Amino acid sequence: MRRHLFIRCFHWLLALGIVVNYWVLESGGELHEWLGWALGAAVLLRVVTGVLSRGDASLTRLHLAPHLVLQDLRSLAGDYPDHEDHSAAGSWMIVLMLTLVGLLAVTGWMQDLDAFWGEDWLQNIHEWLAHSLIALAALHVLAVVFIQLIHGVPLFRRIGFGP
Repeated sequence: MRRHLFIRCFHWLLALGIVVNYWVLESGGELHEWLGWALGAAVLLRVVTGVLSRGDASLTRLHLAPHLVLQDLRSLAGDYPDHEDHSAAGSWMIVLMLTLVGLLAVTGWMQDLDAFWGEDWLQNIHEWLAHSLIALAALHVLAVVFIQLIHGVPLFRRIGFGP
């Protein structure tokens, strides 16, 4: 099953933008800020698309019931089912990552406001959010690789790799 083209493009542009902004661009530099704005705008567009869409891009396709997350995590040790959509754990990962990128955009913007200029607490929150996003992204990648290799669920193909 091929995912919505917008979702796949969004996914890879967000992933690339996060990597570049975290490891390549100078923190607080002009390009860092512009890329942060672009990523924040992309997340906003994704949320609007998710609310308005009725297809693969719809946010109503996320499975957010807490008991389903526990089922997903337990199934990693046994028979992991092939989900038509994201699993509950994957759904929560989407919500958390979109939220973190949105919060990073807001806290980055706030640092340019006169009211918050040079405030250490705000810079610390922004930095903590960035580290948290990288940690979640690493967990996401590890989970995808584990599910693909150990359980044989064809996630690589679904995200644009392979036939």
